[in-house]
Amino acid sequence: MNDRLAAYRKAFALALAAVFAVVGAIFLFLPGGTLAFFNSLSERAGMAKGPAEGSFFVVLAAAYMAVVTVLAWRLFRSPGDRASAGLLVLAKLASSLLSFTLFAASARWLILLVNGVVDGVLGLAVWAVYLRGRAGRRPSGGAAE
Repeated sequence: MNDRLAAYRKAFALALAAVFAVVGAIFLFLPGGTLAFFNSLSERAGMAKGPAEGSFFVVLAAAYMAVVTVLAWRLFRSPGDRASAGLLVLAKLASSLLSFTLFAASARWLILLVNGVVDGVLGLAVWAVYLRGRAGRRPSGGAAE
């Protein structure tokens, strides 16, 4: 890959990461505001308003489950795929932490508590099976993995 293409790809990836992080924070901290904003735009455009709760975030949840399913499938196909294992650990532990945080901060819903426990256990299990004990090991060439 030439240097110009590599630089373009890096800049593009950084822009995507920044946008995803900001939008994720908006979804997390202003879920009702997000829906209200798009409902106001829908009304002005003569379109139907979306439901106050439900379908939009169901789509995001299903997309998240699609991603973690693919990561788990990749681990089935290539058990040594540390990148997929790390991403799956991150996804599950982030889901767990966010569930526990929301449960503690405001919404004492059983589903948040259960999700926090289940995703926490899954994230730690993936870490233990695929990643634990691998850090710091050196391949025969002497460089860290």
